[in-house]
Amino acid sequence: MKKNTRLFGEIDISDDKLIRFRDGIVGFPFMKDFALINDEEKENSIMWLQSMDEEQFALPVIDPYGIMPDYKPTVDDELLKSIDYEDQIPFVLVTLTVPPKIEDLTANLKAPIIINTDNNKGVQVIVEDDYEVKYHIYDLLKKKED
Repeated sequence: MKKNTRLFGEIDISDDKLIRFRDGIVGFPFMKDFALINDEEKENSIMWLQSMDEEQFALPVIDPYGIMPDYKPTVDDELLKSIDYEDQIPFVLVTLTVPPKIEDLTANLKAPIIINTDNNKGVQVIVEDDYEVKYHIYDLLKKKED
């Protein structure tokens, strides 16, 4: 599937790489299909969840375990049924807010994105755990670069 995107120009994503969110993502229920754009050579780098429904929309995301190794959100099993989750280890991402001042970069640990990599189905959930919506990560990422 070829799509023009605001950030990446024209991209070609094979159907088996599409991530399907049956109910969309929080705030955007009409966006169902996404592609994960990343630099495979860089560990713990920022990735982009690019909407295949809306070329202007891409969310910066990151693997939360690279910034908080003990991150363990409690997710109701009922919420995971939409991605046919069973016993495999899910792929978890969190969204980033990139403000004008990069030092204020934050991750939303309260609403993780969970992907079943066996079938490329995803769901975004809001957890009841005491995680921050705006967890400051700039200094953590800076340390990893050094």
